[in-house]
Amino acid sequence: MKHGKKYLEAAKAIDHTVLYDPAEACELVKKAATAKFDETIEVHIRTGCDGRHADQQIRGAVVLPNGTGKTVRVLVFAKGAKAEEAKAAGADYVGEQELVQKIQNENWFDFDIVVATPDMMGVVGRIGRVLGPKGLMPNPKAGTVTMDVANAIKEIKAGKIEYRLDKSNIIHVPVGKASFTAEQLGQNFKALMDALNKARPSTLKGQYMKSVTLAPTMGPGVRVNPAKV
Repeated sequence: MKHGKKYLEAAKAIDHTVLYDPAEACELVKKAATAKFDETIEVHIRTGCDGRHADQQIRGAVVLPNGTGKTVRVLVFAKGAKAEEAKAAGADYVGEQELVQKIQNENWFDFDIVVATPDMMGVVGRIGRVLGPKGLMPNPKAGTVTMDVANAIKEIKAGKIEYRLDKSNIIHVPVGKASFTAEQLGQNFKALMDALNKARPSTLKGQYMKSVTLAPTMGPGVRVNPAKV
């Protein structure tokens, strides 16, 4: 894969044979973000889990102390009092069957996260085939299937992110923007790692986090020492 001048220049400051401490990695990843827009800083964690086994699946959510730096649009499937509660809490879209039809008929996806009350999951299930592949299907483990819609919306707007294993047993999660201070990125990174360490499957044998890399949208990655997280 060919890289541009900015990428190659940024890569010179990073020693790819070194596993950096989290604080130093946060400093370096900020310098590696040289694009003209405010790049997202992501963490990529290669785990020793085998997601084919149900007892080694990892899925959950954590509220980042400094948020994600992104304005998140929340769609809520709820009715009656819960719909009113969702509107009052600042949900961007609230509805029932009409929103299902809008997604089905218009291929409408002007939202980032879907929250649903348990009684609406039968309706939401009809569009599971389109929401699932986009990572938008509400899930109790992520706190997006709940009767407490107000609190769910509040946490999401405050910077709640979801983590899960992909098919390669890797976790990809945003922890902020390049415009964040290294300290803010470090605090978000620590909150994520604390949550992931608690989520370690009890049945896992061997190394849990095989590699941890911090990377900006367009720049080179910085390897973090897994023993320090």
